Amino acid sequence: MKFKNLGTSLFLLLTVCTASANTGVAFVHGTSKQTDALNDYWKSEMVNSVRQGLSNQNNYIVINCDFEQFMWDARAAGCLADQLTQFINNKNITDLVVITHSNGANVMRWILSNPTWDSRYPDIINKTRWVNALAASSKGTPLANAVMQGTVFEAALGWLLGYQNDAVRMQQTSWMAYYNSTWLLGTAGRPALPKGFWNVVGTDVETSIFDGDSYCGGYGLNLGLEITQAWLDSCSDGFLDCSSQEGAGSLWFRDTSRTDGREPLSHNQSRRRCFGLDVILRNDL
Repeated sequence: MKFKNLGTSLFLLLTVCTASANTGVAFVHGTSKQTDALNDYWKSEMVNSVRQGLSNQNNYIVINCDFEQFMWDARAAGCLADQLTQFINNKNITDLVVITHSNGANVMRWILSNPTWDSRYPDIINKTRWVNALAASSKGTPLANAVMQGTVFEAALGWLLGYQNDAVRMQQTSWMAYYNSTWLLGTAGRPALPKGFWNVVGTDVETSIFDGDSYCGGYGLNLGLEITQAWLDSCSDGFLDCSSQEGAGSLWFRDTSRTDGREPLSHNQSRRRCFGLDVILRNDL
């Protein structure tokens, strides 16, 4: 439970405040240029299940931005700030839960870390309760290193990373180490983020043709992630090492400690309605 280290009185105070708030949820996609992230990235069954946890189920937004850019780019963080601001104002949101996936966590962390960068950032930060970061690429991925080096990985991983765009360039491990030590908050040795940043970590990829669980989110995508997992640590979701997913903020849970059947979440499955993840996120609202 996220409140396990807080005093009882603080927990009760926050519970009362949250109960009287107008809560909304925002779904923030990962590395891609989206115009219909509801259907092309998250899938409606995932979003519709999670938003059942809201008092007003219409208080949700699915972000559509160009996250093939550097996180601070106007087409990335600027677009995210614009859509979140419109959502907050149009729905009178006073309590915002942000659910990010993969590189979307970096874009949201940029906003949280740099309140003076954009006049819209402070209100977003003030209204945010916390961020639930699914498979966050907080320390980048060795796969981005390989893609940017122009090896055979470029063709093999194009379906996953989008080739040599600025977002992939940014997610090289050495580049993220620099950003984490300078521009971004929440990593070891750096100041804490102003709001909670809670990581859900995928630890493995399973693809047996005889196991129905391997088909959740698409068997072909999961098979590709099992192949790329060979270039990652033993604890990984096929795209990100667990150490990257846990690199900023606080650990909420590793997949098998909470999922139905103790199933691991591949990088693809952590944005889909797999193994009760949607219910966990719904209850968190």
